[in-house]
Amino acid sequence: MISLQQLNPVTLTPAEIQKISPSAWAYLGDAVYELYVRNYYLIPPKRSRYYHQLVVAKVRAESQAHQLDNLKPHLTNAELDILRRGRNAAFRKPKRLDPEVYQQATSLETLIGYLYLTDPQRLNQLLSYIELDSKLDSKLD
Repeated sequence: MISLQQLNPVTLTPAEIQKISPSAWAYLGDAVYELYVRNYYLIPPKRSRYYHQLVVAKVRAESQAHQLDNLKPHLTNAELDILRRGRNAAFRKPKRLDPEVYQQATSLETLIGYLYLTDPQRLNQLLSYIELDSKLDSKLD
């Protein structure tokens, strides 16, 4: 599996990272999370539409909110604070979603984006706790 640390060519100081808004961390975290999920499903090889179905199912807000529940016992107080900041940054809510689900998903994306910039090793550790296998996976193989 590719290390997320290898993907980060940008070096920001801690002060610069703190100047970035939680919504920007979430924007970055959304992309990092989707890349992680896409990479996860590469093996065994599948047809493109199956890759798409698997990834879309896992990057949906509902799935992200569920993954956040699984991660919470592993988080530090500082990481829980980043989640709170991300939850508070979730101001635009899609009509199809429960606002709390959207806030939880945004919180997860915020944490992922923040850790991607500050501590890729910790991010990799937390991502290893995410459970991506499901009944959908076996139906699509």
